[in-house]
Amino acid sequence: MIIATNVTKKFSKLTALDNVSVSCNKGQAISLIGPNGSGKTTLIKCLLGMVVPDSGFITFNKKNIAHNWQYRSAIGYMPQIGRYPENMTIAQVLDMMKDIRKQKAVQLDEELIYLFKLDGMMNKRMGTLSGGTRQKVSASLAFLFDPEVLILDEPTAGLDPLSTEILKEKIRKEKQQGKLIMITSHILSDLDDIITEVIYMEEGRLKFHKSLSQLQLDTGEKTLSRAIAHVMQAGL
Repeated sequence: MIIATNVTKKFSKLTALDNVSVSCNKGQAISLIGPNGSGKTTLIKCLLGMVVPDSGFITFNKKNIAHNWQYRSAIGYMPQIGRYPENMTIAQVLDMMKDIRKQKAVQLDEELIYLFKLDGMMNKRMGTLSGGTRQKVSASLAFLFDPEVLILDEPTAGLDPLSTEILKEKIRKEKQQGKLIMITSHILSDLDDIITEVIYMEEGRLKFHKSLSQLQLDTGEKTLSRAIAHVMQAGL
């Protein structure tokens, strides 16, 4: 579904991505993991078309994204930190995104809006919201247009335990529908019962892309967090 082939990206003297190739398919729930500065965010931005690689290319459903910007309408993206106009209300932000996307044929998925109880605070301005409530708005927007692909960057950061479980259950439901889900998170315990694949990066390089079951077999560890700790300690 999404294939990156020999993608390299440099920022001045820093090589953020070094000849990275990955293949991500429908029905996979992929954890994108690596230390700070490993290239995770740059890879996500390349997949979203926000950063153009210096070399290599990315395809979405076998079409080069450099010539097919419409593919982004099939992706729901939740940034690590959502930035919105401070003076706009939650309702205005939602309406603005609906107007920008203009996907009238799509049945809107507003489940998270109600589960997070955002429907009772629609007139609150974004500048007055807590970090956790902003995360709820970002999550609701990511799922709103029923996308084929979900890219979620630190989705549970700032959420209380109940909201975290609500979001995790929503992710599970989307996974069961055969969607492609990619998640970055430093809280690996949140992902054990969700992910099927692991992409691990260091210093801009792809170290491995394997199934969670294979990673568990290779490391002898049952949980994702312990398996990744094993990898980092052993330098595999």
